[in-house]
Amino acid sequence: MTDGAQVAEPAAGVGEELAGARAALGLSIADIARQLKFGARQIEAMEQGRFEDLPSGTFARGMVRSYARLLKLDAEQLVGRMAARVAVPDNAEAVASARRPIPITDNDRRSNLIYAALSMAILGVIGAVVFEWQRERSAAARLTFVPAAQLSQVPAEPQRLAAAAPVDMNPSNLASPPDADTAAPPAPPPAAPGNRRIVLKFEGTSWVEIRGGDGKVLLSQLNPAGSERTVEGRPPFELVIGNAQQVRLSYEDRQVDLAPHVKVEVARLTLN
Repeated sequence: MTDGAQVAEPAAGVGEELAGARAALGLSIADIARQLKFGARQIEAMEQGRFEDLPSGTFARGMVRSYARLLKLDAEQLVGRMAARVAVPDNAEAVASARRPIPITDNDRRSNLIYAALSMAILGVIGAVVFEWQRERSAAARLTFVPAAQLSQVPAEPQRLAAAAPVDMNPSNLASPPDADTAAPPAPPPAAPGNRRIVLKFEGTSWVEIRGGDGKVLLSQLNPAGSERTVEGRPPFELVIGNAQQVRLSYEDRQVDLAPHVKVEVARLTLN
C-alpha cells in the first residue's frame, strides 16, 4: 500500500464516521444542512471524504469540526485525521499579497475623476430638487392675503350681476314689484345620496382648501369678503381655512366652531 493510500484511508474513514453517526441519530442530510447553515452538497462532500470540494483548508477543517460537534463526536480527532488531505494556505504570503500596492493606470485615474464628477453633478441635481420642493411646501404653508385694492378684480357673483339686468318698464309689470329685502332666498337643492354639504360664509378675505374623502381637491381659492361657497362631496373632509376668525362654517346645516382649531389665524380640521 502506497503512502497516498495510507493518507486517504483515515480521511475516508472520517466521512464514513460522520455519515454513520448522522444515520444513527435518524437525521437526514437536509436536517444537518439546516442546523449548520451549510449546503447539502457540502454535507455530502464531507461524508464522502471529498474534502477538496470544500472551501480552503481552514474553512474545511472548521466545517468538519462543526459537523462532528453537532453529532457529539470527537471533533479534534476527526479534524486531525483529515488534516493531511486539506492544504492550509500560507498566511504570510496572503498578508504580503494584501500589502502589495495596487497599480493604478492613467485610464483608471481618468475614470475615477469622471465618476466623481458625475456623482457630484447627480448630488447637485438632487439637492436642487429637494430645495425647490421644500420652497414650494413653505410657500403653500404661508397664506398670502390679497390687498383690498386687488379684490376689485374678483369677478362679481352671478347673483349680483343679475341685479344689473334691464328692467321691464311695462306698467302692468310694475303694479306689484317684489320686495327684494323681504323675499326669502330659494332653498338649496338636497345633496346627492352619500354626499355631505359644507357652506362657508366669508366676513373677511380668506383662503380655503377642502379635500374630499378620496383626497381630491374640492375647493382651493381666495374668497372675498361677503361671498359664500357651498361644497358637496363624500367625507371625511380635510379643511385648511385662513383668516378663520372671519369665516362662518356650517356642515349639514349645523354650525361648526372654528376657534378650537385655529393656530396663527389658520384653522385645520377634519369633518367626518
